[in-house]
Amino acid sequence: MASLPRYLAPQVQRDLERKMVFVAGPRQVGKTTLARSLPGATDGYLNWDVDIDRERILRRELPLADLWVFDEIHKYRRWRGFLKGLWDGRRDGQRILVTGSGRLELFGFGGDSLQGRYHLLRLHPLSVTEAGVSDAEALADLLRLGGFPEPWLGGNEVEARRWSRQYRTRVLEEDVNALTGIRDLGRLEEMMLRLPDLVGSPLSINALREDLEVAHRTASNWLDTLERLFAIFRLAPFGAPRIRAVKQECKHYHFDWSVVRDPAARFENLVACHLLKWVHFRQDTEGRDVELRYFRDVDGREVDFVVTEDRAPTLLVECKLADRPVDRGLRYLSRRFPDAQAIQLALDGRRDFVTPEGVRAMPAIDFLRTLA
Repeated sequence: MASLPRYLAPQVQRDLERKMVFVAGPRQVGKTTLARSLPGATDGYLNWDVDIDRERILRRELPLADLWVFDEIHKYRRWRGFLKGLWDGRRDGQRILVTGSGRLELFGFGGDSLQGRYHLLRLHPLSVTEAGVSDAEALADLLRLGGFPEPWLGGNEVEARRWSRQYRTRVLEEDVNALTGIRDLGRLEEMMLRLPDLVGSPLSINALREDLEVAHRTASNWLDTLERLFAIFRLAPFGAPRIRAVKQECKHYHFDWSVVRDPAARFENLVACHLLKWVHFRQDTEGRDVELRYFRDVDGREVDFVVTEDRAPTLLVECKLADRPVDRGLRYLSRRFPDAQAIQLALDGRRDFVTPEGVRAMPAIDFLRTLA
């Protein structure tokens, strides 16, 4: 199966000249393929899951290569200390790349022993731009198949569904088992099956724990685990003193949007993934204080997505399946924040216009192609 060049590759090569690079992201999103595509990576590649490679790591018998690539090293209990020692004692010109999911993302928080020694880059599924999607028909294919390389490049919806089922099993049996203390995998799988039906609405942990018949803390911890393993991501509500916004319940989305059955929710999930990819790239490569949130107020007005920079809204996005009058929630929030770009997307839309208030309505494909 052919592979696509990944958008992070140039940044990885630049960052490797200065620090260790950690590439984190969902399993099977293409981290290993990206790593092995770099010049010189093949000679220095070691995978913790391969017996002979694991023995070499434990014995400190590393390849004679300018670039060491450690894949799945986070499964080694003392991996932080191991990497710290390698970096502090490295020879001139030695570069270190680490790939993995879940635990690497925890390095985004302070207090670990590797602070100042690495750059964290988050790899996302394929987007419209990266997949080369150029028209509405191809966008419909991306919506059906999802953005993970294997099902997208395979191009078969049945095989994509089989891949998605196997993906869930591997997350449970390999990642959850290896990286957490969770033992009730059956109930956790029930949560994973229930969550796609809740996409697009604020997620009530209390309602979820009642459905699963578990404690509130258990349900909350399981959601944290799924987020840390890149199965889902959550968006906090956007609030400001001049709008009566809700301030508690998050919305959630899946990196594999193909698991979402409702067409409107699946489209919203796809847009969420595109926007999060754009936001994470700006955070990771430019250090910008950008965030992705959503808006909902006590009067029931909603806007699907709010991108903020330095805590001020810069982009407001509402999603529709077809051409519709501009949503009242988007009109309302646009009036409150006139400096923010306001856009209503239509998956099957044909119209492209701007309202007197400055809100633009446009086909989704035209907007998504701008999120490089």
